[in-house]
Amino acid sequence: MAEESKAPMIEEAESRNFIHQFIDEDIAEGGRFQGMAVHTRFPPEPNGYLHIGHCKALCIDFGTAEKYGGLCNLRMDDTNPTKEDTEYVEAIQEDIHWLGFDWGDRFFYASDYFEKMYECAEALIEKGLAYVCQLTPEEFKEYRGDVNTPARSPYRDRPKEESLDLFRRMRAGEFSNGAMTLRARIDLASGNFNMRDPVIYRINHMHHHRQGDKWCIYPMYDFAHPIEDAMECITHSLCSLEFEDHRPLYDWVVNNCDLPSKPRQIEFARLGINYTVMSKRKLRQLVEEGKVSGWDDPRMPTLCGLRRRGYTPASIRNFCERIGVAKASSTVEFSFLEHCLREDLNETAQRVMAVIRPVKLTITNYPEGQSETFEVENNPNRPEDGTRVITFSREIFVEAEDFLETPVPKYKRLYPDGPECRLKGAYLIRCTGCKKDETGAITEIFATYDPDSRGGNPADGRKVKGATIHWVDAATAIEAECRLYDNLFSDSAPDCADKNFLDCMNSGSLEIVSGCKVEAGLADAVAPANFQFMRVGYFCLDNKDSQPGHLVFNRSVGLKESFKK
Repeated sequence: MAEESKAPMIEEAESRNFIHQFIDEDIAEGGRFQGMAVHTRFPPEPNGYLHIGHCKALCIDFGTAEKYGGLCNLRMDDTNPTKEDTEYVEAIQEDIHWLGFDWGDRFFYASDYFEKMYECAEALIEKGLAYVCQLTPEEFKEYRGDVNTPARSPYRDRPKEESLDLFRRMRAGEFSNGAMTLRARIDLASGNFNMRDPVIYRINHMHHHRQGDKWCIYPMYDFAHPIEDAMECITHSLCSLEFEDHRPLYDWVVNNCDLPSKPRQIEFARLGINYTVMSKRKLRQLVEEGKVSGWDDPRMPTLCGLRRRGYTPASIRNFCERIGVAKASSTVEFSFLEHCLREDLNETAQRVMAVIRPVKLTITNYPEGQSETFEVENNPNRPEDGTRVITFSREIFVEAEDFLETPVPKYKRLYPDGPECRLKGAYLIRCTGCKKDETGAITEIFATYDPDSRGGNPADGRKVKGATIHWVDAATAIEAECRLYDNLFSDSAPDCADKNFLDCMNSGSLEIVSGCKVEAGLADAVAPANFQFMRVGYFCLDNKDSQPGHLVFNRSVGLKESFKK
């Protein structure tokens, strides 16, 4: 695998990156696009769901148009009929809208230009700049040459009339897949192998999701892409770095075909994140082999998976902005993505109390049959979110880990005859003992409370040495299922060529905990609502499996900060 550098984690990205510098030059007086509106495009291939890696391109394409008051088109690159599906088209549109971007009425398909592409190909043949080649795939590889040896093709000097006839017969369906290709006639000795008479059309007898069976020849991406951009009058074609070596071919097509504009291609580094795979082929394999529950599995890096896990559009856009735009490949820590989510949810998520692994706690000196209520803030960072009422009574649930029958050193939570602890927002309590079943498991904890400590503060101002414990009222709590997610891969670089990414999967990436207890008010929550389960983490209501009577919460991210600024 190519050596990659660690991207520096910065708090704010510069607003003027190298792409903006190029655009500023292009639209300035004397520039190639002087007086023109900046026009970009986002051209996903509809053969899978968008993932976090696409978000960088999305933010660059749409964000650049926004910065310059220009336009950004959405175009489906459906030039390969073997993998495309309407399902993906609809999912891509939904994900882009969810992120907060819009293309207005500028929605296109690459297949809209098939006829124009065919006309351009015929024109190149007429100019002597393209020819039909009948090399087999094996011969093509053999004749490719190397850095010291030019490529060759015995069909390069085929008369243009013959090539034109064969190309038309290719379109008519007379030949089988792989029987021949159309190649651009450029330079067989070029040091850039992309310019060694590249294939620009191939035969593929395959049903197209929009064009049906109208076509059996399809343009290669390197030929189709510049034509699509030029037909839409794109000014700046912003691409990931792997297309840098393809830029001479992009310019060759634009300069040698009769097109209404001449876009400029600019490349930027793709987004790499550790503990993640970004290949759509590998993501599809995870889905098809049942390694995950689907494209929207919350462990997947797809936008629909991140959305289901509780990621917000603001957190993802902020992440993309802050990692910046670079020319060199880099790998960003997944923990920084989590950091951006944690920042957003800290400001916006409602605080509630939930007990993941509950054990009953009985306050023995609290009157039986009595209950009371407390008014608490929904979010201390957002007073406008108001307050809610929670109920307190003799029996409550606390976390099993908040009690130890025999404490370890420095343990400040509940244990028999231990220090006073605060019940969050309620009272001070002191543990007096516990009850166990025949296996020795704790089934109930006993404690007494200080009636003069309502709100969690002693009336006499004495110091409380114990911890603050979250809780839910046993009489009103509702049951829920919580899904605790971790990285899908245990290896930080599962996408390396020398590894089988399936061998890198984390067997502990999902833990399902049933029988959790949450505040009664959550019964009315609507997905994808985000919550901070106090002392536990940030959770969202699952937008697929949760339903009235069976609440399912996905852990979005823990409270603890693992990213070092």
